Amino acid sequence: MSVKTRRTAVKQINDRRPEKATEDNYTAEKLIDIYEDDCYGLSHMRANLPKDVYKKVMAVLNSGKQMDHQTAGIVANGMKEWALRKGCTHYTHWFQPLTGIAAEKHDSFINIMPGDLTPTLEFTAAQLVKGEPDASSFPSGGIRNTAEARGYTLWDSTSPAFIWSGANGNVLSIPTAFCSWTGEALDLKTPLLRSMESISKEAVAMLALFGTKAKSVFPTLGVEQEFFMIDRGFLQARPDLIATGRALLGAKPSKGQELDDHYFATMNPRIMACMQEIEWRMWKLGMPLKTRHNEVAPAQYEFAPIFERTNVASDHNIVLMQVVKDVAAKHNLAALFHEKPFAGINGSGKHNNWSMSTDCGSNLLDPGDTPQKNLQFTIFLAAVIRAVDIHADILRVAVASTGNDHRLGANEAPPAIISIYLGELLDSVVKNLIAAADLYETPSQNEYMRLGVDHLPNLPRDATDRNRTSPFAFTGNKFEFRAVGSSQSVAWPNIILNTAVAESIKFLREEIERVAMKSSSSTLPPPSNYLRAAPKVVSDTLKKHYRVVFNGNGYSDEWVTEAKQRGLPIFRSTPEALAVLGEDKNTKLFEEMHVMSKSELISRQHILIEQYNKEIHIEAKTLANIAKTSIIPAAMTYQKRVSDIVSSLHSAPVKLPITRQQDHLTEVATHVEGLFEALNSLTTAIVEVPHDDESKASFHNQTRVVSAMEDVRREADLLETIVDDDLWPLAKFSEMLFMR
Repeated sequence: MSVKTRRTAVKQINDRRPEKATEDNYTAEKLIDIYEDDCYGLSHMRANLPKDVYKKVMAVLNSGKQMDHQTAGIVANGMKEWALRKGCTHYTHWFQPLTGIAAEKHDSFINIMPGDLTPTLEFTAAQLVKGEPDASSFPSGGIRNTAEARGYTLWDSTSPAFIWSGANGNVLSIPTAFCSWTGEALDLKTPLLRSMESISKEAVAMLALFGTKAKSVFPTLGVEQEFFMIDRGFLQARPDLIATGRALLGAKPSKGQELDDHYFATMNPRIMACMQEIEWRMWKLGMPLKTRHNEVAPAQYEFAPIFERTNVASDHNIVLMQVVKDVAAKHNLAALFHEKPFAGINGSGKHNNWSMSTDCGSNLLDPGDTPQKNLQFTIFLAAVIRAVDIHADILRVAVASTGNDHRLGANEAPPAIISIYLGELLDSVVKNLIAAADLYETPSQNEYMRLGVDHLPNLPRDATDRNRTSPFAFTGNKFEFRAVGSSQSVAWPNIILNTAVAESIKFLREEIERVAMKSSSSTLPPPSNYLRAAPKVVSDTLKKHYRVVFNGNGYSDEWVTEAKQRGLPIFRSTPEALAVLGEDKNTKLFEEMHVMSKSELISRQHILIEQYNKEIHIEAKTLANIAKTSIIPAAMTYQKRVSDIVSSLHSAPVKLPITRQQDHLTEVATHVEGLFEALNSLTTAIVEVPHDDESKASFHNQTRVVSAMEDVRREADLLETIVDDDLWPLAKFSEMLFMR
């Protein structure tokens, strides 16, 4: 990478202007008109399908049951006719293999029957319901050999099909699950759907104890997506950003986020134009973005959607990331989803706002006005608290990645210790329940805040404050899993969360039934017995698992000490976390809840460890290459320049004091030598990675290789602050973060 590339990127900034709007006008009225325009959602199905077929489709959506072949055929024909009117020539089964991103194989609608040369446009029930991409080149974690290539995609009828629009045509995209010929899940969608069914089964059974009828319960999700946006020219001037998504080198700029002047600030016109177009693309796709704003770090932004069913929200988040990248490129910008693209400032997360809802629209985690009187709420709250305590280890696994290792535990993101924040009011309710105090006793709270200004309205006080240092915080009527990384697919953390909570709901239900049976002479206790049994079970459960509740500062050193005393698991790195995934406790959980078999779970452990090792290896090789081919040549050129000046001063007719110039030359030479030594150590660490044991390799990478990379970075970053700016080859943080 040359200085010319960097200078060109800086110069081009002055010529950048906001792209013209692709829409004639951005108005609320037009928003309503275009919403779901590129999505085969309920409005298009209502318009394209016979009434009786539409009713059957709605029944499938509400019950989660399989669609019959005849109905699927009518849906397929309606979908085809709609897609053809929208300019589609191809369709694809859009699926999520174990790569963390979406995959697709495009098939044309055209068909020619043998003996008849007349082409027809065809899309049958069989083509809608099942596809067959090659499965041999996707990660399987040992489930399948390379020679065992057959894989199937199966239509997820609960997630709407959508049209992916491009400059060279439109494609009908159908969300699907992906499995092997032997039936094992090769994706994230299949276990996610299984985990949702597990939640539904256990929650419906729990509600039935108390006479509440629900056909289904589904977890809901709202995903706050954070990311960075820089000028595309700077991306092209940073080979590390291109290869790894993060700046492996770069001195901290003189100004970062110290002034807190970027958070919620007025948006730059170029960024605003880009984000506006992203929103309209997403709205056309029926993917409801609600919020946009500047985030804490310079050049960092966020989108947040309206809540949806978890599998739909997961699909939509993957689409959002791709739309952001595509639209950013159109605006000569580059979107960075890495958890920590720039050292020294906040990284990015993907806050996972999770709850449970019945098919009638009742939120099971809504405490109501008097949570102390809401037995249903306290039962499901106890289930979540127990789940997080017992399964804190795999919830930590859910957010383990190379990128998140740079973020978790820093003063910007939750610590690598899984705990729950409840807030003052709810914590008082829980303590009363533990003490078996009167459930109808209302904890004291101020109803309004008065700000001392007459014309300002009295402000109703929320039941809880927010705690940014908590990885799992209750926020009114949902839990916010804040530790999820910005580049992750949310399917994986929600598979684990759903499964853990489903198991806890089952445990509480069985305990309530057991206690009720002891107090009943009948073999089938009446609902009143369950009502009497539930408070004791809730109280005992909360008492046993209250250790996972922490309402204080999760960033403090004291919390680490206290968490150890409480017996909470602490995994500071990805290799430590991944090592526990295949333990008997965890394989038993997923098997008993019918979410993943032991082989499916172990395969994911292998894949995650392998991915970690490969990503560290790529980062290490990229860093070594940049240091050797860009940093050292620039530093040595500067070293020679200073050396020539010092030599000329030595031989000058008039002797001048040159002690400081000599010291400066020594400083440059010292750091150049230090960089050579650090590079040698990094090369050795890379060579010594044990290739016969992936787990040992991950710990070697985490300790030796990452440590050696930090040493290389330290010397290179010091040189950046010394070497002549005209010689420095890489775009600097001060340029990338602040120049628009």
